[in-house]
Amino acid sequence: MINRRTALPLLASPLLLTGCGGSGGEAGHRTRPTRPAPATGTTSQAEQTPRGIPGLGPTRTAAIPEQCTQAVVATGRGPNSPQCTVVLHQRTADGWQPGPSWPAHNALHGWSAHHMLGDLRSPLGVYTLSDAGGLLPDPGSRLPYHESSGFHSPGTGFEGEPLDGCFDYVIAIDYNRRPGTSPLDWTRPLGPKRGGGVWLHVDHGGPTHGCVSVAKAHMKDLLRTLDPARHPVVAMGYADWLAA
Repeated sequence: MINRRTALPLLASPLLLTGCGGSGGEAGHRTRPTRPAPATGTTSQAEQTPRGIPGLGPTRTAAIPEQCTQAVVATGRGPNSPQCTVVLHQRTADGWQPGPSWPAHNALHGWSAHHMLGDLRSPLGVYTLSDAGGLLPDPGSRLPYHESSGFHSPGTGFEGEPLDGCFDYVIAIDYNRRPGTSPLDWTRPLGPKRGGGVWLHVDHGGPTHGCVSVAKAHMKDLLRTLDPARHPVVAMGYADWLAA
Protein backbone atom coordinates (compact mmCIF):
# COMPACT_ATOMS: atom_id res chain seq x y z
CA MET A 1 0.00 0.00 0.00
CA ILE A 2 1.34 3.49 -0.82
CA ASN A 3 -0.08 6.51 0.93
CA ARG A 4 1.86 9.52 -0.25
CA ARG A 5 1.08 13.19 -0.21
CA THR A 6 2.60 15.79 -2.48
CA ALA A 7 6.17 16.44 -1.37
CA LEU A 8 7.61 19.89 -0.80
CA PRO A 9 11.08 20.11 -2.44
CA LEU A 10 13.83 21.27 -0.07
CA LEU A 11 17.68 21.37 -0.03
CA ALA A 12 20.39 19.05 0.95
CA SER A 13 22.82 1.90 3.44
CA PRO A 14 20.67 -0.75 2.17
CA LEU A 15 20.59 -2.53 5.48
CA LEU A 16 19.68 -5.83 3.87
CA LEU A 17 17.05 -4.36 1.53
CA THR A 18 17.51 -0.63 1.88
CA GLY A 19 18.29 2.09 4.38
CA CYS A 20 20.87 2.74 7.06
CA GLY A 21 23.85 3.69 4.94
CA GLY A 22 23.69 1.10 2.16
CA SER A 23 23.54 1.44 -1.59
CA GLY A 24 19.77 1.15 -1.89
CA GLY A 25 18.44 3.45 0.80
CA GLU A 26 20.70 4.50 3.85
CA ALA A 27 21.06 18.58 6.45
CA GLY A 28 8.75 31.98 9.46
CA HIS A 29 9.91 34.90 10.83
CA ARG A 30 8.15 36.32 13.88
CA THR A 31 8.59 39.87 15.03
CA ARG A 32 10.30 39.95 18.36
CA PRO A 33 8.13 41.67 20.98
CA THR A 34 9.33 45.00 22.31
CA ARG A 35 10.62 44.73 25.85
CA PRO A 36 10.76 47.55 28.39
CA ALA A 37 14.26 48.73 29.21
CA PRO A 38 15.73 47.34 32.45
CA ALA A 39 15.57 49.53 35.49
CA THR A 40 19.29 50.28 35.13
CA GLY A 41 18.67 51.81 31.70
CA THR A 42 20.91 49.27 29.93
CA THR A 43 20.11 46.14 27.94
CA SER A 44 22.20 43.03 28.49
CA GLN A 45 23.78 41.17 25.57
CA ALA A 46 21.64 38.12 26.39
CA GLU A 47 18.49 40.19 25.96
CA GLN A 48 19.72 41.69 22.70
CA THR A 49 20.68 38.38 21.06
CA PRO A 50 18.14 35.56 20.58
CA ARG A 51 19.29 32.23 21.95
CA GLY A 52 21.17 30.01 19.54
CA ILE A 53 21.28 26.21 19.51
CA PRO A 54 23.47 24.96 22.38
CA GLY A 55 26.51 23.04 21.15
CA LEU A 56 26.46 24.48 17.61
CA GLY A 57 29.31 26.78 16.72
CA PRO A 58 29.26 29.57 14.12
CA THR A 59 30.17 27.32 11.16
CA ARG A 60 27.40 24.80 11.79
CA THR A 61 24.91 27.51 12.71
CA ALA A 62 25.63 29.28 9.42
CA ALA A 63 24.83 26.05 7.55
CA ILE A 64 21.23 26.11 8.82
CA PRO A 65 18.99 27.80 6.22
CA GLU A 66 17.58 31.15 7.31
CA GLN A 67 14.00 29.97 6.79
CA CYS A 68 14.50 26.88 9.01
CA THR A 69 12.69 26.99 12.35
CA GLN A 70 13.01 23.31 13.34
CA ALA A 71 16.39 21.62 13.82
CA VAL A 72 17.05 18.07 15.00
CA VAL A 73 20.54 17.94 16.55
CA ALA A 74 22.23 14.54 16.85
CA THR A 75 25.34 14.92 19.01
CA GLY A 76 27.79 12.03 19.05
CA ARG A 77 29.97 11.16 22.02
CA GLY A 78 33.10 11.11 19.86
CA PRO A 79 34.35 10.73 16.29
CA ASN A 80 34.43 6.94 16.57
CA SER A 81 31.50 6.37 18.92
CA PRO A 82 28.16 4.81 17.90
CA GLN A 83 26.28 6.57 20.69
CA CYS A 84 24.68 9.99 20.52
CA THR A 85 21.82 12.09 21.83
CA VAL A 86 19.05 13.71 19.80
CA VAL A 87 17.27 16.97 20.64
CA LEU A 88 14.62 18.77 18.59
CA HIS A 89 15.05 22.54 18.72
CA GLN A 90 12.34 24.96 17.57
CA ARG A 91 12.93 28.63 16.84
CA THR A 92 10.73 31.25 18.45
CA ALA A 93 10.89 35.03 18.65
CA ASP A 94 13.24 34.63 21.62
CA GLY A 95 15.56 32.19 19.88
CA TRP A 96 15.92 28.43 19.68
CA GLN A 97 14.08 26.41 22.33
CA PRO A 98 15.28 22.83 23.01
CA GLY A 99 13.02 19.87 23.61
CA PRO A 100 13.89 16.76 25.64
CA SER A 101 17.20 14.95 25.12
CA TRP A 102 16.77 11.42 23.72
CA PRO A 103 19.38 8.64 23.78
CA ALA A 104 20.21 7.47 20.27
CA HIS A 105 22.60 5.48 18.10
CA ASN A 106 24.61 6.37 15.02
CA ALA A 107 26.90 4.23 12.86
CA LEU A 108 29.12 1.50 14.31
CA HIS A 109 32.43 3.29 13.60
CA GLY A 110 31.22 6.81 14.37
CA TRP A 111 31.32 9.70 11.90
CA SER A 112 32.84 10.67 8.56
CA ALA A 113 33.29 13.95 6.69
CA HIS A 114 33.38 11.95 3.44
CA HIS A 115 30.89 9.11 3.89
CA MET A 116 31.41 6.15 1.58
CA LEU A 117 29.30 3.07 0.97
CA GLY A 118 30.05 0.43 3.59
CA ASP A 119 32.35 2.53 5.80
CA LEU A 120 29.96 2.07 8.75
CA ARG A 121 30.16 5.77 9.59
CA SER A 122 27.40 8.38 9.67
CA PRO A 123 27.91 11.46 7.45
CA LEU A 124 28.76 14.67 9.25
CA GLY A 125 26.67 17.60 8.15
CA VAL A 126 23.54 19.73 8.19
CA TYR A 127 20.86 18.20 5.97
CA THR A 128 17.25 19.02 5.19
CA LEU A 129 14.44 16.64 6.12
CA SER A 130 11.89 16.32 3.31
CA ASP A 131 10.22 12.90 3.33
CA ALA A 132 9.11 10.12 5.63
CA GLY A 133 7.67 6.63 5.50
CA GLY A 134 7.60 3.28 7.16
CA LEU A 135 6.27 -0.22 7.38
CA LEU A 136 3.39 0.95 9.58
CA PRO A 137 0.53 3.28 8.62
CA ASP A 138 1.03 7.02 8.82
CA PRO A 139 0.87 8.03 12.53
CA GLY A 140 0.02 11.62 11.64
CA SER A 141 3.16 12.74 9.84
CA ARG A 142 3.34 16.30 8.54
CA LEU A 143 6.07 15.29 6.12
CA PRO A 144 4.94 13.35 3.02
CA TYR A 145 4.64 9.73 4.19
CA HIS A 146 5.19 6.55 2.14
CA GLU A 147 3.80 3.35 3.68
CA SER A 148 5.35 0.27 2.08
CA SER A 149 6.35 -3.34 2.75
CA GLY A 150 9.74 -2.29 1.35
CA PHE A 151 10.59 -1.00 4.82
CA HIS A 152 10.80 -4.58 6.16
CA SER A 153 13.98 -5.06 8.20
CA PRO A 154 14.80 -8.73 8.96
CA GLY A 155 18.01 -10.04 10.50
CA THR A 156 20.12 -8.99 13.46
CA GLY A 157 22.29 -6.00 14.29
CA PHE A 158 25.96 -5.71 15.21
CA GLU A 159 25.29 -6.76 18.81
CA GLY A 160 22.96 -9.63 17.90
CA GLU A 161 19.81 -7.56 18.51
CA PRO A 162 16.79 -8.19 16.24
CA LEU A 163 16.25 -5.54 13.58
CA ASP A 164 12.56 -6.28 13.14
CA GLY A 165 10.58 -3.06 13.39
CA CYS A 166 13.46 -0.59 13.07
CA PHE A 167 11.96 0.75 9.83
CA ASP A 168 8.43 0.95 11.19
CA TYR A 169 8.92 4.72 10.97
CA VAL A 170 11.68 6.53 9.09
CA ILE A 171 12.54 10.09 8.10
CA ALA A 172 14.89 10.43 5.15
CA ILE A 173 17.98 12.57 5.75
CA ASP A 174 18.73 14.45 2.54
CA TYR A 175 22.25 13.09 2.15
CA ASN A 176 22.93 11.85 -1.42
CA ARG A 177 19.26 11.55 -2.27
CA ARG A 178 16.61 13.39 -4.26
CA PRO A 179 14.30 15.36 -1.94
CA GLY A 180 10.62 15.04 -2.69
CA THR A 181 10.73 11.28 -3.21
CA SER A 182 10.08 8.22 -1.05
CA PRO A 183 12.87 7.29 1.38
CA LEU A 184 13.05 4.09 -0.70
CA ASP A 185 14.07 6.00 -3.85
CA TRP A 186 17.52 4.86 -5.03
CA THR A 187 18.57 8.06 -6.81
CA ARG A 188 22.13 8.96 -5.70
CA PRO A 189 23.21 12.42 -6.99
CA LEU A 190 26.78 11.93 -5.69
CA GLY A 191 26.97 8.43 -7.13
CA PRO A 192 26.39 5.03 -5.47
CA LYS A 193 29.88 4.84 -3.97
CA ARG A 194 28.99 7.71 -1.64
CA GLY A 195 26.26 5.62 0.01
CA GLY A 196 22.73 6.75 0.69
CA GLY A 197 19.55 5.84 2.48
CA VAL A 198 20.68 7.63 5.65
CA TRP A 199 17.59 7.88 7.81
CA LEU A 200 16.26 8.74 11.22
CA HIS A 201 14.57 5.50 12.24
CA VAL A 202 13.42 3.38 15.18
CA ASP A 203 16.24 2.31 17.49
CA HIS A 204 16.97 -1.42 17.66
CA GLY A 205 19.32 -1.23 20.63
CA GLY A 206 22.66 -1.10 18.82
CA PRO A 207 24.82 0.75 16.27
CA THR A 208 23.55 1.43 12.77
CA HIS A 209 25.16 1.22 9.31
CA GLY A 210 24.96 5.01 8.89
CA CYS A 211 21.59 6.17 10.19
CA VAL A 212 20.58 7.83 13.46
CA SER A 213 18.04 5.89 15.54
CA VAL A 214 15.79 6.88 18.44
CA ALA A 215 13.01 5.10 20.35
CA LYS A 216 9.76 4.41 18.53
CA ALA A 217 7.78 6.90 20.63
CA HIS A 218 10.31 9.62 19.77
CA MET A 219 10.06 8.82 16.06
CA LYS A 220 6.30 9.35 16.33
CA ASP A 221 6.94 12.69 18.07
CA LEU A 222 9.23 13.78 15.25
CA LEU A 223 6.81 12.70 12.53
CA ARG A 224 3.95 14.59 14.15
CA THR A 225 6.04 17.72 14.80
CA LEU A 226 8.38 18.27 11.84
CA ASP A 227 6.56 20.55 9.44
CA PRO A 228 7.63 21.13 5.80
CA ALA A 229 6.45 24.74 6.14
CA ARG A 230 9.11 25.21 8.82
CA HIS A 231 11.92 23.79 6.65
CA PRO A 232 13.30 21.25 9.16
CA VAL A 233 16.92 20.12 9.14
CA VAL A 234 19.15 17.72 11.03
CA ALA A 235 22.59 18.77 12.27
CA MET A 236 24.54 15.60 12.97
CA GLY A 237 28.07 14.86 14.15
CA TYR A 238 30.25 14.45 17.19
CA ALA A 239 30.30 17.25 19.74
CA ASP A 240 33.63 18.87 18.81
CA TRP A 241 32.68 18.98 15.13
CA LEU A 242 29.28 20.51 15.85
CA ALA A 243 30.93 23.15 18.05
CA ALA A 244 33.06 24.51 15.19
